[in-house]
Amino acid sequence: PEAAKMAEALEEEELGLLECRVCFERYGHEGQRRPRNLPCGHVLCQGCVWAMGGPERRRLECPFCRRGCGWGETSECRPLLQLLEVVGPNGSISSALGRSFGGGGEAGPGLRLCLSLGGWGSLVNPTGVSTCRSSGRLVVAHDGKKRIHIFSPNGSCLQRFGERGEADNDIKYPLDVTVTADGHVVVTDGGDRSVKVFDFEGRGILAVREGFCLPWGLDATPKSEVVLTDSEAGALYRLTANFKERKLNKCQMIRSQLISPRGVAVSQTSGAVVVIEHLKAQGPNSSSTRVKIFSAEMDLIGQMDSFGLNLIFPSKIYATAVAFDKEGRVIVTDVCSQAVICLGKPEEFPIYNPLISHGLSYPVGLTYMANNSLIVLDSGDHSIKIFSS
Repeated sequence: PEAAKMAEALEEEELGLLECRVCFERYGHEGQRRPRNLPCGHVLCQGCVWAMGGPERRRLECPFCRRGCGWGETSECRPLLQLLEVVGPNGSISSALGRSFGGGGEAGPGLRLCLSLGGWGSLVNPTGVSTCRSSGRLVVAHDGKKRIHIFSPNGSCLQRFGERGEADNDIKYPLDVTVTADGHVVVTDGGDRSVKVFDFEGRGILAVREGFCLPWGLDATPKSEVVLTDSEAGALYRLTANFKERKLNKCQMIRSQLISPRGVAVSQTSGAVVVIEHLKAQGPNSSSTRVKIFSAEMDLIGQMDSFGLNLIFPSKIYATAVAFDKEGRVIVTDVCSQAVICLGKPEEFPIYNPLISHGLSYPVGLTYMANNSLIVLDSGDHSIKIFSS
């Protein structure tokens, strides 16, 4: 009976995630089936949002919490679209992810969960996380009213900024965030395809629109340069700027011919760059990812795709976020096993060492603090989880 209850609960969870709770149609990538966030955090399909707004696209009311909003305040639910990539058009979460959501917070040797922040209502479908190495402050990008939240190391919220709007310091849809060594918050905005820079008080410093198609992941180098991916252009860029003078010095493409690159990380010691490519394939449940590592000079020094990983590892790996630890090892989040995995240093790549194997729902972000605490952004329960050794 207990197993039957768990199976029933998992089935309900799948329906809640993969089906619009108004029309009960399954979400999809095309047209009216695409999932959209309302400002309150509830998700509906595009068809239902249109129907509730009427042909004039007037204001609509959330059917669950009755909060009103305009069509322009809704946005695509990127974490759910990513989940659909993993699951496929007709697959189930349990078969694609390998085990049910939730768990007891189990971590690998020497790692323990010491703090959990956010949660439903505080964060809405978070997409990016970073940390300020000098102050320990945590910065999170999400789809709430104020799109950037800054937390102190002990978890209290210090600042919120970045509302949806047309001004330079507004944020339409944040995809990722990083913090530079000189203390600036840099955000990729998928809504207007730009990169925006703020100080810690939320004042807009710079907005870069260098003909990006869809800027996505980004990470800062020790010299306060920013390396970022353009998912639609299949390219990697390096931004150099004088943030104090609000001046962009250079926006240089440093790698092209990548396939839908999203997550990116820069080694703080060697300058190596690691990128996650998202490979599309025909047929259900066939999307996969590839991890590529480049030297500081942008020479390819290692790569491994899902097929190659399957030959070594026990299950399919679908990587969503990546980071380097202080020893220069490549760490990824895997949504198939709901785990954080160490793939080793570039020269030994890949090994398989699970660091966190339980307690994560849908890990989409990853970063390290200066004290080597591991930060995991979990979009499944809208939280930030901090693990320490």
